[in-house]
Amino acid sequence: MTQQPDRAPLLELVVSSWRATRIFGSALEKLDVLERQRYIAQLRYFAGRIEACAEAGGLRLVNLEGASYDSGMAITPLNLEDFPRDSPLVVATMLEPVVMNDEGVLRLGTAVLREADR
Repeated sequence: MTQQPDRAPLLELVVSSWRATRIFGSALEKLDVLERQRYIAQLRYFAGRIEACAEAGGLRLVNLEGASYDSGMAITPLNLEDFPRDSPLVVATMLEPVVMNDEGVLRLGTAVLREADR
């Protein structure tokens, strides 16, 4: 039987790179439109490379932003206690993606929730 290599370094690299693209994207919003345009294509390319490398390693990154929240989701909500128990919630922001492979969830995502629009 062939032993699989430790995926922890790949998981950490992929998640950290995903977070870096999100931070860089937020920083781009502060630039003027013409300057922002120059960097958006580079950011999209880098984000695409992260996804491609993750897939080559058998990993899938899942972003649940905008999805209705339920307690069975593969995320750790950071602000769940801020809302009444029966309040309908939505995943507002993913701080870290859910990482999966063909066998299931390898790493839970981290998210911030908001109340659903009524």
